[in-house]
Amino acid sequence: MPIDARHVAVVALIGIAAAAPAAAQAPAAPAPVRFSGYLQARESYQSSVGLTSSINRARLTAYGALPHGIGWRIQGEFRTGSVGTGKATVALQDAYVRWERNSFALQLGQFKTPFSREFVTSLTEVETADRSTVVDSLAPKRDIGVMAEYSIGGRGSLSAGVFNGEGQNVTANRDSTLLGVARLTLRPLPLVALGVNVASYFGDSTRYGADANVEAPWLVLRGEYVAQHRNAGGRDDKGWYALAAVPLLPALQPVLKYEWFARPAISPQLRNRAWTAGLNVFPFGRDTRLTLAYVSRRVGEPGIRKGQALAQAQVRF
Repeated sequence: MPIDARHVAVVALIGIAAAAPAAAQAPAAPAPVRFSGYLQARESYQSSVGLTSSINRARLTAYGALPHGIGWRIQGEFRTGSVGTGKATVALQDAYVRWERNSFALQLGQFKTPFSREFVTSLTEVETADRSTVVDSLAPKRDIGVMAEYSIGGRGSLSAGVFNGEGQNVTANRDSTLLGVARLTLRPLPLVALGVNVASYFGDSTRYGADANVEAPWLVLRGEYVAQHRNAGGRDDKGWYALAAVPLLPALQPVLKYEWFARPAISPQLRNRAWTAGLNVFPFGRDTRLTLAYVSRRVGEPGIRKGQALAQAQVRF
């Protein structure tokens, strides 16, 4: 029986029509999961302690994006034992879902609270091997909560969130009070960034601070002030730091930093002053970094000055 071309066309159209719904119902390919992380290995020397080897940080991050502006991130830190027989552990750092639409974003889970420019900056990008004492002591750290962000036309941003106030990996709000944190950053000039932040442990204390940053190809200047006021009264805890870095070459960056911190309401012996002189070397680009530094620190009043020399190798991937 001869085959009519019209019969062939009709059969082809029926096949396409039948296949179209099946293709529409086929599940979409899963979004790719990406990985990143970094490792910091350190050698330090103090006259009263001697030479010490340590893994300062080892972190691995998984993240990805889904349709409709939804993203997610999970980060874990691998920790060595604190003593020779201690067991290594893995601690959850970040675990959040983020939704973005135009200039607005909403984030829910565990992540860094938006307080202090030096804290919200990854330690891989901080010019010194460690953060300042005042930031480590007073800035609220990671917590579980919800945060909203609004970008101000590329010239700044406003972040505000409400958290449990119990700290990292504590899933219950044990005292029924909340931690509110807000940070505003502005860039009045292309090379200048200014920031202010406040954090209120409702019914307990308020922490506040401000920072200024100048980032030019030939010079980096940073300064930050952080303080804490207790509702029960007494003098505020407070401190500040100032940093200057000069990129002599793409692979060399000398750094000088001074920091000051005091808790007069607790004890004058907690006064902390330190000079840091260091050199960052980037032998194979910004993802590999060798930090050589000497830290001269005086704790107490009048205090005894102690020095520490350190060398830290950092790799990001």
